[in-house]
Amino acid sequence: MLDAHTDRFLRNLFRNNLPPAPPEPGMMMINLATAAAPAGDPVMSGEDLAVFIAAFEETGFTASINWYRNMDRNWHILADVDPIVRQPALMIYGTRDMIPPSEALADFVPNVEMLSLDSGHWIQQEKPGETTRTILDWLAVRQAA
Repeated sequence: MLDAHTDRFLRNLFRNNLPPAPPEPGMMMINLATAAAPAGDPVMSGEDLAVFIAAFEETGFTASINWYRNMDRNWHILADVDPIVRQPALMIYGTRDMIPPSEALADFVPNVEMLSLDSGHWIQQEKPGETTRTILDWLAVRQAA
């Protein structure tokens, strides 16, 4: 379904300021692929979106979807791996993201610094300059230390 409607799916996916909609379990991606008109506001220029569309038209969505299909197997494969990320890490959240910040992130990433930007879910596309600046500033502090 996604491969058959790549352009429409991505135009409908990369949006913010969406009107509230009742959840329809299991149908969100298909609805995005078949919706005639996008809701909300675009998060990037048409030129930038065209890069995403061209890439997915060439490769399709199977590899991306397979990551989710393989979650249970990965869980078993990685059962004996230490789940704690000990390196310094930066997590940037969008203050208007529909997915809330993880309350347990610091339990698994004890050296995490959490920052937020005034954006939705697509932080890098919505705020590319601010995202880059935030990352570079964070790295500069660590390099100076």
